Amino acid sequence: QVQLAESGGDLVEAGGSLRLSCTASGISLSMNSMAWYRQAPGKQRDLVASINSSGTSTNYADSVKGRFTISRDNAKNTVYLQMSSLKPEDTAVYYCNTRYSARVWGQGTQVTVSS
Repeated sequence: QVQLAESGGDLVEAGGSLRLSCTASGISLSMNSMAWYRQAPGKQRDLVASINSSGTSTNYADSVKGRFTISRDNAKNTVYLQMSSLKPEDTAVYYCNTRYSARVWGQGTQVTVSS
C-alpha cells in the first residue's frame, strides 16, 4: 500500500523560508516523476512544482518560479520543496504525489505565512 507523508510546514513571517519533505513507502520514488501541490482555503488543489524521475528536469507554476526549488534524494525515497521569499499568498496545505499516476493523498503539511 502506497503512503505519502509530508512534513516541514510551519508558521513563518513574510520573506522567510521553509523546507518541506515528502517520504514515501510502498513504492520506489526513483521510478516516478513527482510533484508538489497546494490547496488554500476555499480553492482547488493546484500543481506547484514537478520533477522527473532522475531529478534532471523541473517545472514550476508561475506564481512560485524563482522562489521555490523542488529536489529529490532517491536513496532516501524523499522529495523536497525549498521555499524562499514566502508571501501570504503561499499559505496553504502542501501535498506531494506522483505526477502522472494518482495515489492516495497524504494528510499534507500546513504552511502559514503571516503579513
